[in-house]
Amino acid sequence: SPRPCGRRWRAMGAEPAERVERVAGAPRIAVGAAGSGPLLVFLHGIGGNRRNWDPQLPAFAGAFTAAAWDARGYGDSEDYDGPLDFADFSADLVRVLDHFGAERAHLCGLSMGGRIAQDFYARHPDRVASLALCATFAGDDPRDPRASRTQTAEEFVESRIRPWLDGAPPARLAAEAVGRLTAPGRSDAAFRAAVAAHEALRAESYVKTVRASAGFDRVAGLARIRVPALLVFGAEDPLTPPRVGEYMRERIPGARLEIVPGAGHLVNLERPDAFNRILRAFLAGHRRPPGAVARGGARM
Repeated sequence: SPRPCGRRWRAMGAEPAERVERVAGAPRIAVGAAGSGPLLVFLHGIGGNRRNWDPQLPAFAGAFTAAAWDARGYGDSEDYDGPLDFADFSADLVRVLDHFGAERAHLCGLSMGGRIAQDFYARHPDRVASLALCATFAGDDPRDPRASRTQTAEEFVESRIRPWLDGAPPARLAAEAVGRLTAPGRSDAAFRAAVAAHEALRAESYVKTVRASAGFDRVAGLARIRVPALLVFGAEDPLTPPRVGEYMRERIPGARLEIVPGAGHLVNLERPDAFNRILRAFLAGHRRPPGAVARGGARM
């Protein structure tokens, strides 16, 4: 069953004017949304939940229906039986777009969320208006070592799930994980927000997600992306360093790469002002895709 997903972000007095919507189906998906206009969906990372996007929802609610989901097994979304495949995330995201009546959506995903966005585009390219892929990767490319994370798939799985399997206290795991992933100059507010999200993880769902992520491979799909694409990476990211972004930029036609100084892996939390400026500038030219309409005939 879903659990509360932690404190709200309170930096700079930013408190999302958020409504929580429940997307029908199995499992039910919780989505926080604010504003109106074209749909912009924020997809959190493997150790987070929708609260990781609290610095973004109010910033984009003036021009978009800004929505941040709890992925299945996270936050206020329901758990599920059986193993996980990224196709499950993509099917859930179809339900989210249908729930909001959106023919297309702008997708912004960080880390695992960026992989979900890539998988969704590969399966449903006609439903994507633009892609913002942040601190993420497409898979391992043996021809180019820049493609990979700093850990092998086996190291990634072992480092992430072993402490959970050994029963380490969630509070200790959260502080250690966030400390490893963020840059030394992150704010106390960013650290607390990330730790709160990590503390709210549900062990079984988290372990299944880690295992599914280890085998993710959409390298071949990068060259087939035909929507506007933005890549945002932290200059001090220890997991997906800027070289991964450079690799992806070379393969996605017309992609724009932005490196955020002083940011680690959780770039949107660590440097929210810079992140929001970059994303806002990117979306300004792509807010209304040509010919895009919402379901039911309303303009996006």
